[in-house]
Amino acid sequence: MPARPAVREARPQREPGPAKRRRVIALAAAGAAAVVGIGSAALALNGGDDDGRRRNETGASAQASPEASAGASSGADGHKDPADEPEAKQGKGKPSSSPSRKASPRPGDASSGERGGKGPASLGQAPGDDLGAPIAVRTRPYVYESPCSQRFLVNRKPHQVPQPPAVEQDAPGWAADLGAVSAGEQLIEVTVQGLSKDTVVLQGMNVRVQSTSSPLAWNDFQMGVGCGGRVSTKSFAVDLDDGAPRLTPKAGQRDFPYKVSEDDPEVFYVKADVEAHDVRWYLELEWSSGKRHNVLRIDDQGKPFRTSGNEGRPTFGWPLGGSKWEAPLGS
Repeated sequence: MPARPAVREARPQREPGPAKRRRVIALAAAGAAAVVGIGSAALALNGGDDDGRRRNETGASAQASPEASAGASSGADGHKDPADEPEAKQGKGKPSSSPSRKASPRPGDASSGERGGKGPASLGQAPGDDLGAPIAVRTRPYVYESPCSQRFLVNRKPHQVPQPPAVEQDAPGWAADLGAVSAGEQLIEVTVQGLSKDTVVLQGMNVRVQSTSSPLAWNDFQMGVGCGGRVSTKSFAVDLDDGAPRLTPKAGQRDFPYKVSEDDPEVFYVKADVEAHDVRWYLELEWSSGKRHNVLRIDDQGKPFRTSGNEGRPTFGWPLGGSKWEAPLGS
């Protein structure tokens, strides 16, 4: 008989042992953990979870504290992450991160305001900057060139006007109370002093007219009667009737420029004359110091100076030893 081919008996597949099953499960778990980790990292970077949005909106640190990390790793035990609970429910626990502190600007930074910086407080600002001028200016709007030189127009009758001020220092208050206006002429004293040892160059002083109208039809009151001669004062003269008034050096006063500092001030006298107009005006002082330069307005405490012609107006004087206003002799 022919020989039968040998048939191999199929053996049943043997199940893996417990040790091998544990290795397979461990590998599968590791792979799942890796996928979850990658997804969590992507969500953390994109801020996709609600917790990430809350942390970003409240300015919390991107790094969790050790306590928060421990709470997150114990999520499988059913415990919540403390960061997910409202702050009121967290008791006296420490915050996950300390509040951020704003760093102090370093000298020279644009926001530091130091002189060496490039910010708005640097010395290289263009004209019109918000820096204060490096000079101080003091103005006396009513200087008596002689005891009788100053006259005022007042819109009142003589018996309604009080006695004239005994000294020129009281003249501003007297004039303000009555609404008085300098009549015919006005002598102004301007003192300019530097605020430091640095030299400030005064390039020029210009007259600016704010308004011009007809002379005031008020009574003219002279501050003294029977006075002596005038004292010569170095000054700049300005004719306010001129269409373009400008300062002209008088009585030995030299023209600009001048230099001032903290130890070297300058005093200027500006004498304004007017006959045919009522003029509101002020001065502009051009100054420069290093790379800085600007224009400083000079006026009567925020208001323009005001000088009006008094041609043909009734004139009154207060005689020495008198008790009321009277019409001066020869008027």
